[in-house]
Amino acid sequence: MSYPPDPNNPYGQQPPPPPGYGYPQQAPPPAPGYGYPQQAPPQAPGYGAPQGGGYGIPQQPGPYGNAAYVQQFYAGWGSRVVARIIDQFTVFLIPTILLGIGYGKVTADAVNSINSINTTTGTYSSTPAPSGSSGMVFFLIGGVLQLCAVLLFTYLQGVKGQSLGQRAVNIRLVSEATGQPIGWGMAFVRQLCHFLDGLCCIGYLWPLWDAKKQTFADKIMNTVVVKSQ
Repeated sequence: MSYPPDPNNPYGQQPPPPPGYGYPQQAPPPAPGYGYPQQAPPQAPGYGAPQGGGYGIPQQPGPYGNAAYVQQFYAGWGSRVVARIIDQFTVFLIPTILLGIGYGKVTADAVNSINSINTTTGTYSSTPAPSGSSGMVFFLIGGVLQLCAVLLFTYLQGVKGQSLGQRAVNIRLVSEATGQPIGWGMAFVRQLCHFLDGLCCIGYLWPLWDAKKQTFADKIMNTVVVKSQ
């Protein structure tokens, strides 16, 4: 006598009927192990969502990519001297010549006086020689042109970053913090600070052994002279 199979007994159930003709059998998916949660299938990104990284995606900048100033090579002392000589023979040449002529004529007019001794009384008299105003004219014109040359030189260094001499030797004056030209006002103050460099010329010689090739004026104004790219 046979009994109907118990539905709660897995060992008493009959095997499923074979599939129809022409349909391949599919293996059932393996059951997940005990204690492991099932993972949901990945969802497709919605319309307009950003895609994953692939070829052509720009990389994030490194830790130094946003720096305002990238370290450059400092200009040597020799290059700065050559640039100054070129500036002296271009921007400052004519004013220097006129100042020299005016100074020489004024000095000569002061020295060339008619000196005489009165043989009767034995007294000494000095009568200045007739002096024209040509010496003072040269001196004044040279002074005005010298001032214009200083203003032009300051503008080129402060706004453009290069004087004529610096452009010829491919060096430029920039701020140590930003790497950009320092502006006309700061460049003018830097020219005044060169007074300290002129004391025994120590400041002008300081770039020979300084790590950043700076003069005293450069250190005061936080400027450096670098090689142009």
